[in-house]
Amino acid sequence: MKYVDTHTHLDGEEFRDDLPQVIERAQAVGVSKVFLPAIDLSSVESIQRVCRSYPGYAYPMIGLHPEEVKADFREVLAEMRHQLDRNLTDPGKDIRYIAVGEVGLDFYWSREFQQEQLEAFEEQVKWSVETRLPLSIHCRKGQNEMIHILKRYAENLPGGVFHCFTGNEKEAAELLAFDRFALGIGGVLTFKSSHLPEVLPHLPLSRLVLETDSPYMAPVPMRGKRNESAFVKYVLQRLAACFAISEEEVARQTTANVQRIFGV
Repeated sequence: MKYVDTHTHLDGEEFRDDLPQVIERAQAVGVSKVFLPAIDLSSVESIQRVCRSYPGYAYPMIGLHPEEVKADFREVLAEMRHQLDRNLTDPGKDIRYIAVGEVGLDFYWSREFQQEQLEAFEEQVKWSVETRLPLSIHCRKGQNEMIHILKRYAENLPGGVFHCFTGNEKEAAELLAFDRFALGIGGVLTFKSSHLPEVLPHLPLSRLVLETDSPYMAPVPMRGKRNESAFVKYVLQRLAACFAISEEEVARQTTANVQRIFGV
């Protein structure tokens, strides 16, 4: 049984001392691929290092996380776009970006850089349209604004994942109205307070993918510990219980969804 962790920050300092063991544990439980989203310029470099160490297993994304959007965002985006273009056009590149991410809007803590976030997000949506790379979208307290921007490009969007979905059926319907997108389901599904077990069975499994967002949001029974890609198995198990189907079927369908969206 093979499945994919579509969102993990294995390049982070939290994994500096034991990344090989973290990868081994993930592979041992059936995680066949891991996708690493960038959050800023420094993470672009650290993700490349991880992906070169684990070719064919770890895959990079490139993008500016909304919480990292500051007054200098235009300069940061210019450098990221330069690196993205060079990556896509250099035939000698051994590691290829598979998505534009982690991008989006986050007004949970502050709206200090609200306009900058909106501009940065739209610019990176344009990258997705131009390069045909899917999006990995982070959104907290900004769904209306996010949808407003995405609708401008709806016909030309190549697809992607709405990362860390925790919403209700209405919110799910708004997101899944964008045809080539899926919802990223992570550890929140296993939390006692989560309403996702009631929401997800009303959604098509063909529009869901698995993720951890490690090292954050570890699922039950690992809650409170550092999250890692091996723990995505607990999300898979809970998802299978929600749909009353086998874990093998969840693994098969979510892996097919990943292939359809990301092409790997």
